[in-house]
Amino acid sequence: MHSWEGDPRPEPVPEYGTIQSSSGLKLDQSIDPQSGSWRILFAIAVGILLAAFFATGNAKAAFEEITKFLTLQGKPEPASPAVLSEHELESLDRKSPQQQAEALLERAVNHYEGANDQIAARVEGWWGKLKFTPQFNSLITTALNSNDLRVRAAGIELDLVAMGAIKSPATIERLALQVGSGPRSQRVWALWELGLLGNRGVEPERVNEILVSQLHDPDPEVRHWAVEGLAYLGTNETIAPLLQTFHDDSSAMVRERAACSLAQSGMLTQEQRRSVIPQLLDYADDASLDAQTHGWVYQALRDITGQTLPNDTSAWRSWYDANRG
Repeated sequence: MHSWEGDPRPEPVPEYGTIQSSSGLKLDQSIDPQSGSWRILFAIAVGILLAAFFATGNAKAAFEEITKFLTLQGKPEPASPAVLSEHELESLDRKSPQQQAEALLERAVNHYEGANDQIAARVEGWWGKLKFTPQFNSLITTALNSNDLRVRAAGIELDLVAMGAIKSPATIERLALQVGSGPRSQRVWALWELGLLGNRGVEPERVNEILVSQLHDPDPEVRHWAVEGLAYLGTNETIAPLLQTFHDDSSAMVRERAACSLAQSGMLTQEQRRSVIPQLLDYADDASLDAQTHGWVYQALRDITGQTLPNDTSAWRSWYDANRG
């Protein structure tokens, strides 16, 4: 199935420098003891010892106990309780703001209890001190793709701090001017920033108005980032324009991003996403939509519901009638 995850932020991104790849150390094959026969004898001896070890019932049981943790299938196996340790908390104050933010966001992504509380308590002190390093950029992207909206909120907070986006009505109006008259790259970043600020409670009604006004821009990239902004704004008022864009936009890319925003990405809650199911079912029956868009309708339904029904409207309507309430 096509994945809708990835880096949700706009391009171009700030210059981060080059990430070095692994060194790829070469194995030294010159440590051959004295002769080939020595290696053969050694291998035989080791084989005999291993065979004797695994012949015992205790050894077999121990091996089976170990191997069951080496598989990738099955339920999660916790390594330890997902709680910030006393050692971690004690060491935070000795770290730089950048190190604190990266360490806590990594713990938040992994659902460690207390990580979001620590971010909330420290975030104001990080203003002007965070940079988009490769590590930090990757963590924010991972947070914004989390299945936990509180983790996504933490990613938003840290993205705003690193961008230097002050939470004020004045910032909203400055960005509104940038959206209306700046070059495309500036407009794209302004639309993204507006969505994040609105989600954190800064003039959400005004932000919605600005973003919706850009859904009819002739440039599909601008419409795309207006959709992304609405997805991260995540209020009830964003749902209708996202649905209309999914149905009507002339760009397949914009329609796809609107579908993803309704189904999976952004800050809509599960309840909000389920509220669009009746409209999606109508879209599935809409002969005016092309096959690609119909495919996205069914993918959105599967993402919202967790069901694996086929691309068949009657099957989905039967499921919905039996499970709504």
